[in-house]
Amino acid sequence: MGLDIGTSGVRAAELSFGKDGVTLEKFGQVALPPGAVRDGEVVDPETVAGAIKHLWSSAKFSTKKVVIGVANQKVIVRQVDMPWLPESELRQSLGFQAQDYIPFPVDQAILDFHPVEEFVNDSGMRMVRILLVAAVRDMVMGALDSAKKAGLTVNQVDLTPFAVVRAAAQADPMALHGDAEALVDIGSKVTNIVVHQNGTPRFVRVLLMGGDNVTEAVAERMGVPMDHAEGVKQQMGLATTPGVPDVDHPAARVIESTGASLVEEIRGSLDYYLAQPSSAALRRVTVSGGGARLGGLLNRLAMATRLPVTPAAPLSTMRMGKTGLSADQLSFVEPLVTVPVGLAMGVAS
Repeated sequence: MGLDIGTSGVRAAELSFGKDGVTLEKFGQVALPPGAVRDGEVVDPETVAGAIKHLWSSAKFSTKKVVIGVANQKVIVRQVDMPWLPESELRQSLGFQAQDYIPFPVDQAILDFHPVEEFVNDSGMRMVRILLVAAVRDMVMGALDSAKKAGLTVNQVDLTPFAVVRAAAQADPMALHGDAEALVDIGSKVTNIVVHQNGTPRFVRVLLMGGDNVTEAVAERMGVPMDHAEGVKQQMGLATTPGVPDVDHPAARVIESTGASLVEEIRGSLDYYLAQPSSAALRRVTVSGGGARLGGLLNRLAMATRLPVTPAAPLSTMRMGKTGLSADQLSFVEPLVTVPVGLAMGVAS
């Protein structure tokens, strides 16, 4: 089971693993009221727990053992080069070495790392390059508390961008050796960007903006409720030509300005990655998440990055169990399953 506690809702996916591969057994989601989760961080555990209980009751999942993901402003991911040590010793020494790379005290953090590669530096010393992950302990405990209040047992806490890699990374045997793929999962208020090479994460950035930033701007400009503004946003989409709304409508100008800001933030993050000495050329951008449904977004990302941009297809390699969802419903929710599916896949990896 993978459980994604997002800003706008809770989503969960149940997978099974067998000789025929991975099967999606169940998927469900329940909306959260505004304010229960703020920018990816649980601020009202009781409300979130109630939504999780409702989700388990309605989707009829077969287990209460879950993996949850975290990604917000209280999670730091840094690429760090360290003298090589056996993995067990590196883990033991992480607390002593991490303080120089994170903006909060180590004793308030939960630390982990993902090995990227080994190399020999210019002095002939054996080194290891890692992605250092540090999360504020109280933030993680808020998510754990919500799950516990809902009667769940959390077996593992994972970094959401790592889950995105497992679920959305595309194998490309024809790609040039060493090329990388950028994965962008756009939520309502949090966008996860991760660059990987052959499934190994190389760069992670979490942006505190997403699809709801556009919706909120429309709601404020038009003086309408969020659900109405969401409908207007989806009906209009981003302009075909940057800076030139396709229709003469106040909402179109707001959608264009806020949507363009999101595109620029994503492009800027990828430019930052490409400027690193250890970066690899990007061969494409793959996009998932509810925010990816904004009309014209993929085309605008392609224009901004000058790369092919495609929607993620996390269900394409899976068998479908008795999900209770029709083919049309599965197609509609596919952008939303990336994170919970990737979290569940982490248990088997």
